[in-house]
Amino acid sequence: MVKITIDGKTIEVAEDTTILEAARRAGASIPTLCHHPKLSPFGGCRMCIVEVRNVPRPVISCNTAVSDGMEVFTSTPEIEDLRKIVLELILSDHPNDCMVCEKAGSCTLQELAYAYGIRENEFAGERRVYAKRDGNPFIERDLEKCILCGRCVKVCDEVQGVEAIDFGLRGFKSKISTSFDADLDCEFCGQCVAICPTGALTGKLWTQKGRQTEVREVDTVCPYCGTGCNITLHVKKNEIIRITSKADTWNEGWLCVKGRFGYKFVNSPDRLRKPLIRKTPRSAAGSEQSEKGSELQTPNADLFREATWDETLEYIAERLKGIKSKYGADAIAGLSSARCTNEENYLFQKFMRSAVGTNNVDHCARL
Repeated sequence: MVKITIDGKTIEVAEDTTILEAARRAGASIPTLCHHPKLSPFGGCRMCIVEVRNVPRPVISCNTAVSDGMEVFTSTPEIEDLRKIVLELILSDHPNDCMVCEKAGSCTLQELAYAYGIRENEFAGERRVYAKRDGNPFIERDLEKCILCGRCVKVCDEVQGVEAIDFGLRGFKSKISTSFDADLDCEFCGQCVAICPTGALTGKLWTQKGRQTEVREVDTVCPYCGTGCNITLHVKKNEIIRITSKADTWNEGWLCVKGRFGYKFVNSPDRLRKPLIRKTPRSAAGSEQSEKGSELQTPNADLFREATWDETLEYIAERLKGIKSKYGADAIAGLSSARCTNEENYLFQKFMRSAVGTNNVDHCARL
């Protein structure tokens, strides 16, 4: 442990702690763009510079370890002026379309520009221009809004282990690129979208669905598998417009492609709302399917009738008893759902083995 002084406040921290981490423990506010607490330090944006006594130049706090007796000043007139210049340089290569940007209201770059009172571009000149071309249905990449903070690259590598993107080219032409600069083709987990501090990465399903006004947040659990990730639904006019996950949840804000983008089923008109019981026996249904093609794939009034849960469960129980009595328990098999919890799947296999009397139990984790 070492003792350091931050803005006149002395604290004790571990020897490998960075100045940024120590400052935040001491209650000091240091702006950052490229830093994220769950990723390794990068030091690319230079917004986190601080002044250290007896050091002749500003140092980046996110990638500089503390030392015993260090005295740090997080906000001096010189430091604030340098931060504003850095921010103005970043904004000089950034499109001014906050009014229609999907990230407006939750954009770190926009908040910093507001905090430093930046109204216009102080550094006119050439700006990078890229064409939008990704054909995937999930992620929109607007490279003109990219500030090269590297967050997306690090989360894809360090959290997902996929390495689908990386820095490409050099100098003014530098950009976040895929292999051979092809269209994005990955797991589409959306971790890069969640961690991007600007509007460079957004969900295509969210486009013009709503940003902050009249949007309420509902915390719930992802319905897709037994992992049980915590998710936050962003709801407008009783419809889910996007899904996020908070960093202080057990899954640390990380989600898969289903959890982040697979929510359209909630308001789908094809969603089953009540139990349905087939009107015709299986043999008749089979012959009707051969005559009418794929009609049986969609439940309709001609083939199914609505029923109550009590009636449905009684019907299932009677059919299972009849099959077991006539053909034996091994004529029955059970397929569990990937959307159930581990506890529910345990109860299901227990029911099949103990109540029905068969070991014909399987589970499909694919959806």
